[in-house]
Amino acid sequence: MFDFDMLGLAPALNEALARADLSQPTPIQNQAIPLALEGHDIMGLAQTGTGKTLAFALPLVDHLLSAPGKPAPKTARALILAPTRELANQIAESIQILTGRTRLRIAVVVGGKPIHRQIAALGRGTDILVATPGRLIDLMDRGAVDLGTVRHLVLDEADQMLDMGFIHALRRIAPRLGTPRQTMLFSATMPKQMEELARAYLTDPRRVQVAPPGKAADKIAQSVHFQEKSAKPARLREILSRDPEAMTLVFARTKHGAEKLMKGLVADGYNAASIHGNKSQGQRDRAIRAFRESRIKVLVATDVAARGIDIPGVAQVINYDLPEVPENYVHRIGRTARAGQDGEAIAFCSPDEADYLYRIERLMSIEIPVASGTRPEQGEGRRAGPGSGARRGRGKAPRSGAGHSAGGGRRRSRSRRAA
Repeated sequence: MFDFDMLGLAPALNEALARADLSQPTPIQNQAIPLALEGHDIMGLAQTGTGKTLAFALPLVDHLLSAPGKPAPKTARALILAPTRELANQIAESIQILTGRTRLRIAVVVGGKPIHRQIAALGRGTDILVATPGRLIDLMDRGAVDLGTVRHLVLDEADQMLDMGFIHALRRIAPRLGTPRQTMLFSATMPKQMEELARAYLTDPRRVQVAPPGKAADKIAQSVHFQEKSAKPARLREILSRDPEAMTLVFARTKHGAEKLMKGLVADGYNAASIHGNKSQGQRDRAIRAFRESRIKVLVATDVAARGIDIPGVAQVINYDLPEVPENYVHRIGRTARAGQDGEAIAFCSPDEADYLYRIERLMSIEIPVASGTRPEQGEGRRAGPGSGARRGRGKAPRSGAGHSAGGGRRRSRSRRAA
């Protein structure tokens, strides 16, 4: 293990890291930074919470500091694409720690914020543009930004972009970027489409990997409760009452379900808030800030938040509803046990969610320990289709139908505008 000052970073970056009390790189940083500093395209695979942001931010900022000149109006020198508003804001905050005493400018463009302010910020030019794809295309269509000077592209949480349908947006954005350029792609999981994405947008990439794709951090203690859906509210309150001061992130499947769950907790005296797609960006920002500052102890969220919450103090993640996409489970539970701390991930599994659980376990190559209830045979759940009786590891995973959360609500199609 090296210290940061052994990686050959610019003095301004070493000073910023020292001020932030960061001295040793994580394994993904240790592998990726030297290769990125050499100018290679990077394909980075690592669990959530392992420091992927600094793995691309440090070499990116180093390159920009070493290049002369400043951005012209409406241009950017580097583009970072993220699937959600929360993640885009988190990335920008992390980079600002590095650039606070430099000449570099950072601009963030995401949905849910006044677009005229973003147009004004881009009009001055920026060194680093952090964006969600949907809002960036809106600005491109308005002629508010020229991406022809971009020489560095970062795709963060690329698997989530694929899952949310952003590949179509990327196909519109990529031809507008300057060449030659360095591209870095980072992800926690490795769906089949990722290889296709890498072939399309990366040139002779160096692959860095610190854990098998789909594997959760070792310090996360996982468990599952098998129970009827009607028993979930009581189970949740039982767990929350064990340690009322523990910071808990609760995941629901739908926006309506998350809001109903949060209101029920508040009515029962729990200090809770919610974030989901029906909340304004200001409401989401305030809820996350209150959670970060421990003024809110329970945050109920949909998957819109799974990639944007980087709060070391999250003690436990509760999957009130299991996700339909198994990779999302990995990202959800990665919100705990961050920065080397311990954490707990608790899942509730009703009979009609058993198929989701088995797909998650197949992805992670584990069997999650049972905390209560009886593990059903695969195929017993109402979602299980014909021929799905084989145990994990044998045969194809059955396809899942449209799901409902405890709060109801039909699953809606994913859209790039959701960001």
